[in-house]
Amino acid sequence: MRSKYPLFNDPIYGFIAIQSDLILQLINHPYFQRLRRISQMGLSSLVYPGAHHTRFEHAIGAMHIMQNAITVLTNKGIEMSEQEQEAMQIAILLHDIGHGPFSHATEKALLPGVHHEEVSIQVIRMLNKEFDGALDLTLQIFKNEYPRTFMHQLVSGQVDVDRLDYLKRDSFYTGVTEGNINTDRIVAMMNVAEEKLVFESKGVHSLEKFLLARRLMYWQVYLHKTSLAAELILVKILTRFRALIESGDETLTESHVLYPFFKIDKDVLLKKSVLTKYLILDDSDVISLLKSWVNHKDIVLSNLSKQLLNRDLPKVKLQSTPFEEKALEKKKKRLKHTPFSEAILDNFVFTGSVSNQTYISDQAQILLQEKSGKINSIAKSINYLDFEQFSKPIHKYYLCYPKSK
Repeated sequence: MRSKYPLFNDPIYGFIAIQSDLILQLINHPYFQRLRRISQMGLSSLVYPGAHHTRFEHAIGAMHIMQNAITVLTNKGIEMSEQEQEAMQIAILLHDIGHGPFSHATEKALLPGVHHEEVSIQVIRMLNKEFDGALDLTLQIFKNEYPRTFMHQLVSGQVDVDRLDYLKRDSFYTGVTEGNINTDRIVAMMNVAEEKLVFESKGVHSLEKFLLARRLMYWQVYLHKTSLAAELILVKILTRFRALIESGDETLTESHVLYPFFKIDKDVLLKKSVLTKYLILDDSDVISLLKSWVNHKDIVLSNLSKQLLNRDLPKVKLQSTPFEEKALEKKKKRLKHTPFSEAILDNFVFTGSVSNQTYISDQAQILLQEKSGKINSIAKSINYLDFEQFSKPIHKYYLCYPKSK
């Protein structure tokens, strides 16, 4: 084992240490280095110019918070072996390894029906084989198959280190101060009871701020209507690309880096042969293709690519109820004197919905521990917040249509 490891100088936490040879090897692996080229917030930089941080930074930051959580818990008498501590750090380090270009924006088009977490699990399995089973415990924790439940809760739970980092980090890079949570305070309040994650009751207000920050960041940042429109346009572009391939368009040759993903059977999407190609892709590949499609003969592919590259995005209306069909038809009629035929109008005028749920009131709820040792859910401890409303998914419906020239 090395006596000294390199340090990361993070703009939020300062110096972040690497604590084992295995962790260093995983960070240096090409699969993980690819995350330097995957934006953390998709196309949100079209709204917040500073939001150019990457999945790499987020993963390193989340690992740092996990290190702090381990220190807090061991200082409170929670015993964890060196192997468990290392596996917990690796689980959070690799939790986003399955993300595709621009994070969530392209995943539905490239790997339809497959959640990025499923991809991450498969990639961890591939790495585990490469490292001769060194990630066995990591996989158990990641998949919630290890009996010490709190370890998985720290990776994926109501208040996990993933959310603790991305809220603070995304707030920092966007300049949206509503998301700036007190990460140190929340971690300092962590404890374990019956192998489940609990929080000291005196940390209730920091947790309350966390929940409010999460709700505000979703509607103000993650689901901002302009970045939402950009991601929807990108999905439309990739969907059109698939349709042209299926129609036999000879201008879309196998030299296109995304081509293989539209020619394979869905049953093999998680096979190593497919994932190896997927783990080469990054944001630059998509940008390069958009630039190549600007002058494509297909009016949908060329027009939408121009919109995205030039930030000439459609207008977006949001409301709490679904849009009626006549609203869409009204917008489509305005395009009757344009080069857009009736058959392709759905690419330029479309509707759908987005939703957000701040708190999930089920068996994975946030637990508070009183000085007496008694444990209650946070919903029972804060009587001035309506957790029934907090637990209800909020749906908003959007209508996208071209700007008037």
